[in-house]
Amino acid sequence: MSNTNQPFSAKPPVVPNPESSHLTPDHEQHDSSQADWLDELEQKSKAKQQTFMNHIADRLQRPRIQEAPQHPFRGAPEIWQDFNWNEAEKIEKFTKHFTEVGGNVLRMQTLEEAGAFIAEQSRLLNAQYIVRQQLPETEALTLEARLPHVQISAWNSHTEEAWKARAAEADIGIVLADGAAAYTGTVMVTSSASQGRSVSLLPTVCIVLLPIERLQTRLGELLIPWDSKGRENLPAGIHFISGPSRSSDIENELTIGVHGPGIVYTLLIG
Repeated sequence: MSNTNQPFSAKPPVVPNPESSHLTPDHEQHDSSQADWLDELEQKSKAKQQTFMNHIADRLQRPRIQEAPQHPFRGAPEIWQDFNWNEAEKIEKFTKHFTEVGGNVLRMQTLEEAGAFIAEQSRLLNAQYIVRQQLPETEALTLEARLPHVQISAWNSHTEEAWKARAAEADIGIVLADGAAAYTGTVMVTSSASQGRSVSLLPTVCIVLLPIERLQTRLGELLIPWDSKGRENLPAGIHFISGPSRSSDIENELTIGVHGPGIVYTLLIG
């Protein structure tokens, strides 16, 4: 006995290889059949879309908006673009906003002074392993000479090393800030072959070196220069740090240090 209840199939008709040079009338019929099938699917999709949008308008009790709204203003207004603090105000506001979320801010006159502070903190924390970005500024801290009994590595200094794993093992990670915004208490750090993102993300403690001339008032001042660099000159990543890692997505309980360092220092240099 034959089964007359054949299941419905939404599969499109089989189409021959378009590169074939031996097209028959049957092949041309298949091409036309598939085009009709695709057109039918498109019309059904548009009809469902209109039904959906009409339903929303009915629930909102207002007519459908059929044209895109006008946007006469784009970007920040001029009053905000002209807003700026002097150096003393920027230092004060950045320190206030960064410490309000659990970060630490200290003023250092030189990299040598910053190196002495980091060495002292390493002793207090009993740090066994430190990873730093491979930059002249982090090398100028002379931590290898200050901490001869601590293992200190420069990111990507040996290509065969598993650097992400090493960063996860580190007690302290040291990075150089490319900029900072006083209004939000945020430091900006970029990543590249010598500046791994993991240096600021995975160690228990993150120490950020921030030259005072890189401290800006607004976040936009950090972002706008990237527009002129072109895509080929952008870094591998641009990261914004506003204090230690804070998470409260589990029962609204605030937890520090789950998705990043639980202790963050910004050392203002200059």
